[in-house]
Amino acid sequence: METIIIGGGCFWCLEAVFRGVKGVDNVENGYSGGTTINPDYEAVCTGETGHAEVIKITFNPKEIDLQTILTIFFGIHDPTTLNRQGPDRGTQYRSIILYGDDKQKEIAEHSKLEAQRFWEDPIVTEIVPLKEYFKAEDYHQNYFETHPEMSYCQIIINPKLKHFKETFKQFLKEEYAA
Repeated sequence: METIIIGGGCFWCLEAVFRGVKGVDNVENGYSGGTTINPDYEAVCTGETGHAEVIKITFNPKEIDLQTILTIFFGIHDPTTLNRQGPDRGTQYRSIILYGDDKQKEIAEHSKLEAQRFWEDPIVTEIVPLKEYFKAEDYHQNYFETHPEMSYCQIIINPKLKHFKETFKQFLKEEYAA
């Protein structure tokens, strides 16, 4: 198994999408890219910790490669908007890839270049080395599945999931295909 940490807006959105990707074993919400040790949600939301809301994806490289994961990533959020996605604004919602080694860095940079041809504006996704990752509070984990009735889930996450299922259907786990 391998892991990659990415952020592109609210971690609930990314988590909901990547839980449905074939070859992905686990998705965990967390915080990374900042300076505060053991930040909590309230602190991250102030924008003063420097952290982004991120997901930690654990995947089987024999079933899905990092290039494909990043292709999905660049296809389900707008990597050209600085510090925001949809209604979510602030540095904690920035587009970011935190790599663990030189191979991941190379794949991330290549993926960003490949994705640029689909966007008119320049991609602003940060590609930085992973220093520390902090798991988010338990109530943030598996949020979409446990709170499908919430208005944010209905208005923001559902359309993102629909787009993912239509655009990347070949990568859907069977149980998510419906």
